[in-house]
Amino acid sequence: MSFYTVFDTNVLVSAFLKSTSVPHIVVDYVFAGDIILLYNEEILSEYKEVLNRPKFHFPKEAVEIVVNKIQKIGIHFDSISVNENIPDPKDVVFYAVTMNARNENDAYLVTGNIKHFPEKPFVVTPRQMLNIVEGIEDNA
Repeated sequence: MSFYTVFDTNVLVSAFLKSTSVPHIVVDYVFAGDIILLYNEEILSEYKEVLNRPKFHFPKEAVEIVVNKIQKIGIHFDSISVNENIPDPKDVVFYAVTMNARNENDAYLVTGNIKHFPEKPFVVTPRQMLNIVEGIEDNA
């Protein structure tokens, strides 16, 4: 079974920072084909911009490989207008793409900043997404 998801940029940052982290494990599920990542051009641009910030010291080649792989194995979805109050305007695109995808499939928005988004059952942390993929009950 595959799970459709949109990753907030902080998930990729955390995955890059620590290879044993839950976000890294969740990203591994993308490359294994268990999670299908959904994106649009604005999301890809955000990934590139943030992951290439000098403060992170991530190798530019590694960032390019990951972003190109996301484009290759993910699915492009346009964003739609949403009426939810989202405090950070840069976060709207992640929610909007998730909502558009939910018109066709169950889709999740995975974020390390869950309070930045509306409280919905499909807005989950990396740990919750890992539990969903691995079929573990989450009583939190």
